[in-house]
Amino acid sequence: MADEKTPSYEQAREELTEVVRRLEAGGLTLEESIQLWERGERLAALCEEWLQGARVKLAAAMAQRRGPDSEAPFQPF
Repeated sequence: MADEKTPSYEQAREELTEVVRRLEAGGLTLEESIQLWERGERLAALCEEWLQGARVKLAAAMAQRRGPDSEAPFQPF
């Protein structure tokens, strides 16, 4: 996504939804379909990065909350 402002998770998810809707609706040229597919792949990867970052932050917060004396392993998911 060079030269583009990185969208928030919500913005990327919303645009991805629109990309899927347009692809499912059909009526596009092969070139347009490929461009949309590639955009969708980039958006899906960005959403996954956002979610992975959230998982890491959640795990860190939960570990900090449990404290250093806890013996139970943390399994957030």
